[in-house]
Amino acid sequence: MDGVLVSSIDSVERCWSQWADMYGVDREYALSITHGRRAIDTVRTLRPDIDPQKGLKDIEDIEVLDVGDTKLLPGAVELLNKIPKDRWTIVTSASTRLASARLDAANVPRPAKMITADDVTVGKPDPEPYRRGAEILGFDVRDCIVVEDAPSGAKAGRAAGSRVLGVVASYTVEDLLDTTDWRVKSLKDVDVSVEGDTLRISFPASF
Repeated sequence: MDGVLVSSIDSVERCWSQWADMYGVDREYALSITHGRRAIDTVRTLRPDIDPQKGLKDIEDIEVLDVGDTKLLPGAVELLNKIPKDRWTIVTSASTRLASARLDAANVPRPAKMITADDVTVGKPDPEPYRRGAEILGFDVRDCIVVEDAPSGAKAGRAAGSRVLGVVASYTVEDLLDTTDWRVKSLKDVDVSVEGDTLRISFPASF
């Protein structure tokens, strides 16, 4: 979701900086590990001595109130509107509450079902989230394409058995080179056509 369909990077930095100050954690370190991970995993890493559910509630409360400048990324809605609703879903490290707030803020259509941090026992880079995503769509995960902007998510897709299309937004090409099969600059570069039961995805030669 983040870095592929929407961008909430400014909010993430503001909110985690505020949380870091609340809990006496170095801001720079907090921001260096949070992207593409479940908040609960970040909380446990930063402050293993506190009640993780309390730390999670605090960061979620802060983030849900700070979605005003969530940006819709180029090509996102246009691409989703071309894909049959039963052929795509969102697999995000955000909680259901936060994911819903950000999608609504950017006016992004929601899939019938999605996988959030609340639906898995282990977050990215573990393959569980993407295996669950394929499961709710009713497809073999090996027949799915994961679209990711973060190395942790790309690793999760690869580990699940999917091919991975990297969107170079939050990270550099070099960061995604070893964990993705292809790379594009944005979803504006991706097109989809439906031919019977076949979903054909096309984009320029990878870089």
